[in-house]
Amino acid sequence: MNPLKAESRGAMPRASRRQLLAAIAALGSTAFQPDRILRAQTSAVTAGNPRRLDLHHHFGSPRWIKRTAEVQRQGWLGFEGYSPAKAVEAMDKAGVATAFLSCTEPGLWMGDDFRIERHLAIELARDMNEYSARMMSDYKGRFGLFAVLPLPDIDASLTEIAYAFDTLKADGVGLLTSYGDIWLGDDRLRPVFEELNRRQAVVYSHPTDASCCHGLGGTNVSTMEWFTDTARTILTFIQESPARPGEPTAVAGATSRGSAASRYPNIKFIWSHGGGTLVGAAQRIVGIDTENIDKPAAPNSRLAHIRRFYYDTAAAGPLVLPALKRLLGGTSHIVFGSDFPYGYDIVPDVEYLFKVGFTPEELRGIDRANALAILPKYA
Repeated sequence: MNPLKAESRGAMPRASRRQLLAAIAALGSTAFQPDRILRAQTSAVTAGNPRRLDLHHHFGSPRWIKRTAEVQRQGWLGFEGYSPAKAVEAMDKAGVATAFLSCTEPGLWMGDDFRIERHLAIELARDMNEYSARMMSDYKGRFGLFAVLPLPDIDASLTEIAYAFDTLKADGVGLLTSYGDIWLGDDRLRPVFEELNRRQAVVYSHPTDASCCHGLGGTNVSTMEWFTDTARTILTFIQESPARPGEPTAVAGATSRGSAASRYPNIKFIWSHGGGTLVGAAQRIVGIDTENIDKPAAPNSRLAHIRRFYYDTAAAGPLVLPALKRLLGGTSHIVFGSDFPYGYDIVPDVEYLFKVGFTPEELRGIDRANALAILPKYA
């Protein structure tokens, strides 16, 4: 028996009470008929586009799941009973054609001392990538891959990039927002991003809690810190870096050598959770106000970079998404994300999008068309 296709013994959670009531309400005064309720619910979920692409979809190899359960970092319980077959079942219920696999936090490093875990992390990256490649093979067309990299180890990450793209045919890479005291726009990671830029790669990012901020302020890291770490790492890409003495700049005599985002114009970035706290801090992070938010962004400006990035809908909610649409000047760079397997049900992540105020055309873009702009082979 293929272990990837073997069903887990854990039972799939039943539909939530909220989902059932919503389906009943959709039927109005009709009699209580379970088959009609199921049809109404399915119709609402697939009304946008039954060929939905999920760009925020997690997986774990048995080895990774065992390791996270031993350490019990935040979120490890979400993978109890995980199996690829359950993922496909959830995708079918929510009209998801293809889900792009990525590693969630804490990634490959279970602690803050990377020196101790270096060899384990490198081995675990290869294990995760090969496991996801088998999922892609066993479930043709249902999964794509955002490969795991053992950052902040530069040499090992470059080796894994070559293997993931050239051998496993990965669709991109999946990174955490930070590694210890290093956020993604840090110069120390430049060799990795230069190679990803050369390959015109898709770079998906998922938040974590940096070593500075475990339980900061006595709060659960999933409440605020993860969202803040996303905004923090976006800032490291769009802020201008001061020129170093003797370092050449794009313009002779310039006091700035530009932003990290300007150095990597070929990378297609995807940020989780609608950019986290980016929208709330946009006036300071991006430098926008009521006079320029509705105008075209100046070339190579912070706003221009913000608008070329992509953002997924997972946990963004009906308050964030309309504001994100305003910040981006439209919805063309918003893509669907479910955050599977947390909850083991993708349907609610689709349902709330119908309540945000998006037009049918905008929903079709979020469901699929926007993602195809950076992942055209799935057209």
